[in-house]
Amino acid sequence: FVIATENPIESAGVFPLPEAQLDRFLMKLSMNLPTKEEELRILELYMEEDPLKSLTAVVSLEELLAARAEAAKIFVHPCIREYMVQIAEATRRADGILAGVSPRGTLGLLRCVKAYAYLQGRSYVIPDDVRTLAVPVLAHRLVCSFGSDTGSAAGRMENILSTVPVPTERFEP
Repeated sequence: FVIATENPIESAGVFPLPEAQLDRFLMKLSMNLPTKEEELRILELYMEEDPLKSLTAVVSLEELLAARAEAAKIFVHPCIREYMVQIAEATRRADGILAGVSPRGTLGLLRCVKAYAYLQGRSYVIPDDVRTLAVPVLAHRLVCSFGSDTGSAAGRMENILSTVPVPTERFEP
């Protein structure tokens, strides 16, 4: 997989990626600036040497592949899968959105919610997993119309989430 950084659009020589390329990124996560205390700690860490030079692996490749295989086994109830598709469909017909989430986005959400449930120590996905990950996995894939007063893509995604009924069935296998 690839991790990429994105400079603010106001930076000279920066151009937005085409929608087809954005759809290939699994997630978009924003990092805020550090607090004053955090920034002071960063400076302290770099006072004598570069701490990045002494980084060590926290898991082996074998452990990572095993965890990935276990996450793939996480159960996703049919009503949760239906919920994810309803969210995707809602993006495709929402006002202010020219192009909604593609099936690639829904598949990305599936992979992420399974991994999240695994990291939470569960063998199954719950609706809160979907709600937690829908914005970072889906919002950057939306093509929003200009001049619309419905806000950012993330805000639009939040609005869509508030309109799609949340399943209430038992979610365990």
